[in-house]
Formats: sequence, C-alpha cells, structure tokens
Amino acid sequence: MEIKRNEATINRPDGDRVIDAPFVFVDIPAFIEQLKKEEAWEKNGRNGITVFKSTGITQVITVLKSGEVIKENEVEGFVSIQLIKGEASLITTEGDIPLTESQMVTLHPHVVHSFKTHSDVVILITTLSHAEV
Repeated sequence: MEIKRNEATINRPDGDRVIDAPFVFVDIPAFIEQLKKEEAWEKNGRNGITVFKSTGITQVITVLKSGEVIKENEVEGFVSIQLIKGEASLITTEGDIPLTESQMVTLHPHVVHSFKTHSDVVILITTLSHAEV
C-alpha cells in the first residue's frame, strides 16, 4: 500500500500529515486546537481538516461557530455526522433532528440537508462514496 500524505500549505504550514496508510492515528483534541488557531476559524466562522482519505471514504474534522449554517447540502454517497462537542440541528424535508454532544446521524446518498449550530461545535464527517458501496 502506498502511504499518502497531505502537504503543508501557506494557510496551514504545519499541515504535513499522513492521510492514508495501513493505519492512521487521529489525535482529535490536537486537530481541534489547530483548527481554532488558524485564521479561517476567526475569519469564516468555520474550519476543517481532512484526517483520512482513501478510495471511497473521507473523514473530516470541522469546527463551526455558534449560529453557522450549512445550507442545502447534498452528498453523492453516504454521510455520517458525529457531533463531538456542542449542540446543532440537522434539517431535512422529513423534519429537524436536534443533535447534542456524542450523537451521530447517518444519511443515505442525495438526502438534501442543512446543518445549523446552536453553540460552537466540533463534528466528524465521514463520507462513503456510493460507487464503493
């Protein structure tokens, strides 16, 4: 297996990290701290980092400030949103789903949804390509 790395950038000079290998260790608290120190957190009210990416699967840790909304998102594959910290709502045509710390929701492909934060939140988003299922 080829080990894949994500390289540092101007916006993330300490961004060099392994994102695919036989195993990938993810230090969630360290990534949360890093995300909240970066300019995007202050400037945009949100910030995210891909912590694992392989054929058909991607995992991203995202921090969002209270009151942030991701409107009408649709994913080609399956998606799970795990709320690590904070309070938020997932909004679908079927209704609103309140989420609190340590809860998770999983959606099938092409389910249009919005995500609204009620406090500063940390989420782990996992997407699984529909083609790989």
